[in-house]
Amino acid sequence: MNFPLPPNATIGIVGGGQLGRMSAMAAARLGYRCHIFTPEPDAPASQVASLTTLADYDDNAALIRFAESVDVITFEFENVSAEGLDLLAERRPVRPGPDILRISQDRIAEKTFLNAAGVRTAPWAPVESIAQLQAAIATIGLPAVLKTTRLGYDGKGQALIRTAGEAEMAFALLNPKPLILEGFVDFACECSVIVARGADGASTAFDTVENRHRDHILDLTLAPAPFDPDLRHEAQAMALRVADHLALVGLMAVEFFIDRDGRILANEIAPRPHNSGHWTIDACPASQFELHIRAVAGLALPQAVRHSDAVMKNLVGPSDIALWPQIVASQGLIPHHYGKTAAREGRKLGHVNTLFPHGALPGAFGIAAALGVLAAGEP
Repeated sequence: MNFPLPPNATIGIVGGGQLGRMSAMAAARLGYRCHIFTPEPDAPASQVASLTTLADYDDNAALIRFAESVDVITFEFENVSAEGLDLLAERRPVRPGPDILRISQDRIAEKTFLNAAGVRTAPWAPVESIAQLQAAIATIGLPAVLKTTRLGYDGKGQALIRTAGEAEMAFALLNPKPLILEGFVDFACECSVIVARGADGASTAFDTVENRHRDHILDLTLAPAPFDPDLRHEAQAMALRVADHLALVGLMAVEFFIDRDGRILANEIAPRPHNSGHWTIDACPASQFELHIRAVAGLALPQAVRHSDAVMKNLVGPSDIALWPQIVASQGLIPHHYGKTAAREGRKLGHVNTLFPHGALPGAFGIAAALGVLAAGEP
């Protein structure tokens, strides 16, 4: 395969959700076509792509046909089979590669990798039995968080253990095994950094942002994070180090906690576009989705810079999307709808961005005023 890909080449995207949708839209701006592989009829990404293969992720025959119809392959979420990506990688370049996906899919592999790369995390221990859990509690202390090693997201697949008496029930409820116990972080805030890295090793990182959650789902992202610039730069440096150690080709988000002592602790990596980077669509010359496509296609990477400060708010579940007529009529709210037809409780259905002059991100009252109809219920 010759890189950079020429215009009208086809990028295969495994997964049909909103991240694939916005990636396909960015690819179209750069002259590329996208072919989506998804089991979901009328998926958000399919609505804006040239082609869709509708098949299960373990359908090897469909995966082979898909690979032979595209020039390069990427993915838009982690809950796909690394073995399926191996099959695809035998036929076309997969960016990021299956080995990186394997690390991000397993919390034990992820924490082991981060620590080996010199990146701090909360204390942790693998747990395969009640005896191991009790030993881990004795070492790490309580409170602590017991998690599944795979498939957890938006607060699912985990339990907070406050007392020794809660341990056995938490162990019984969480599946599949093994599990991982992580020390509870009394954090001041949560933040993230998105990094793009090309096959030539060139990399660039967007500004560190603060993420605020509601019911374990991302609610607001503030760009840049409104805390000490030295901490923001430290988080960027850590994210760039992780990308280099992974030999990443593509895009990756690194999520961090900042504890009450001002220490930055890595929490998770996600080798794909990320919800906390949606602000870049409107506040940056090149968004996270453009940098993702550029890295996958072998194009030069521009610097990840912003021309404006920004706040992103997710539109979750039926209540937020019910405000869509008021949102699109509101001056200063930049709406993004994902094309989903079922407005289920807790489902991410879209987001809005609102922009501020560079260096002029307001405080809580200014953000609430800018969000207008969407500010109701904000803490």
